[in-house]
Amino acid sequence: MAAKSQPRGAKGTVGHPYSALNLRLGLALFGLVICVGLGVLAIRAHLVVLAVVLGILALAAAVDLVVVQRRRAARRREEPPGTKHSIFE
Repeated sequence: MAAKSQPRGAKGTVGHPYSALNLRLGLALFGLVICVGLGVLAIRAHLVVLAVVLGILALAAAVDLVVVQRRRAARRREEPPGTKHSIFE
């Protein structure tokens, strides 16, 4: 099967691929919200072990949010001025 050419206006090239940091940021935020919400429900249902596990996962998601945000900031500093960013940046 032949590879299709890249559509016009698409970000990234073969030599400089488009970053998936925005997707990773969204997924980490989703994981944080879900884990905190389910953790609160687990506490109210007196399921302490489940609440602790969800708390650890929420902490990991929060750390990932910080790491991703720092990488996005570093990427913005490296890009030339006038480069368009997405809505989340």
